[in-house]
Amino acid sequence: MREIVLDTETTGFEPESGDRIVEIGAVELINYVPTGKTYHQYINPERSMPDGAFQVHGLGDDFLKDFPVFAQVGQAFVDFIGDARLVIHNAAFDMKFLNAELGWMGLPRLPMDRALDTLAIARSKFPGSPASLDALCRRFGVDNSSREKHGALLDSEILAEVYLELIGGRQPTLVLAGQERSDAAESAGDWKARPRPTPLPNRLTDAERAAHETFVQGLGDGALWKSLT
Repeated sequence: MREIVLDTETTGFEPESGDRIVEIGAVELINYVPTGKTYHQYINPERSMPDGAFQVHGLGDDFLKDFPVFAQVGQAFVDFIGDARLVIHNAAFDMKFLNAELGWMGLPRLPMDRALDTLAIARSKFPGSPASLDALCRRFGVDNSSREKHGALLDSEILAEVYLELIGGRQPTLVLAGQERSDAAESAGDWKARPRPTPLPNRLTDAERAAHETFVQGLGDGALWKSLT
């Protein structure tokens, strides 16, 4: 099974308000294993870069002015992704921009059901916990030390590692080889957390344990805690 993990950087939040894509990065997975094949393209947005966006990714007007516009590279991007499933963090954002750019070119739009949203998966698996890419890197021990600013290719490479952790570890083919997951099993709500291979160490100190025992003794013989120990 072929999947493309991808990310975009943009000039802002709304293509219909004039914002454009300025960078696309993508990583190919075959049967959940990175092949080393990538797609990376900087794009001239044909407009000035707002300071807020520049602070996020560091791509300024002088840097981008000599790169091709999207209309010159859109077909190459479509050829690279082919009919693969797209793995994206906060898929609605990137798909909105990609479909706007493809639509302006007169190319077919990408169906939303082609996108697997890792943000939705993370929120389903870890409700109430931070689900940003950086937060997931901390959770899974994925090295993101080189991520000083957002960058589409770097973020795609990091997301590929996070994605493999979200679906059950960095070698999911040991379990999934030779079988295709059903559409239902691929939905965000069906992802299950793996048990820890090594239990977390007890963080209770001797002083805390002694203070707790003193507190329980003071509750009297009928204390519920005494029936649980």
